[in-house]
Amino acid sequence: MDRHRPPRAGGFTMVELLVVIALIAIAAGAVSLALRDGGAGRLEREGARLAALLEAARAEARASGLTVSFELAPANAADGANFRFVGLPPSSRLPERWLDDEVGAEIVGARALLLGPEPLVPAQRIVLRLGDQRLVLATDGLAPFAPVAGEM
Repeated sequence: MDRHRPPRAGGFTMVELLVVIALIAIAAGAVSLALRDGGAGRLEREGARLAALLEAARAEARASGLTVSFELAPANAADGANFRFVGLPPSSRLPERWLDDEVGAEIVGARALLLGPEPLVPAQRIVLRLGDQRLVLATDGLAPFAPVAGEM
């Protein structure tokens, strides 16, 4: 043991404290990104799912030559459906319920969306709502249904 060296005081150095604070800040940032607004994420999933269902029904309508439409079911539908694809053959079993029971929808300017059999359909819009969040899906008649930028 060296008698000329003073004993080291206990505690942390400034560098050690700065490293710990930096690690805590990085962890807090990661947690805040992971805890994104759940309503917006749920609505985006519903929108992506509905766009895919509408395009599947459009493809089926073109392939089979059948007139197919998408209608919103009444709130008190006996079968519990939220929406229906009218005109598809019984072998085409597409879902009829939202993933989230709190989702509501409104077809803008019409009672139903016309999906085919013609490859060119009228320009159409549907608004999905979840709480105070809203998502607009639209088509110009030729392009697929997709979220409209700036109207979310």
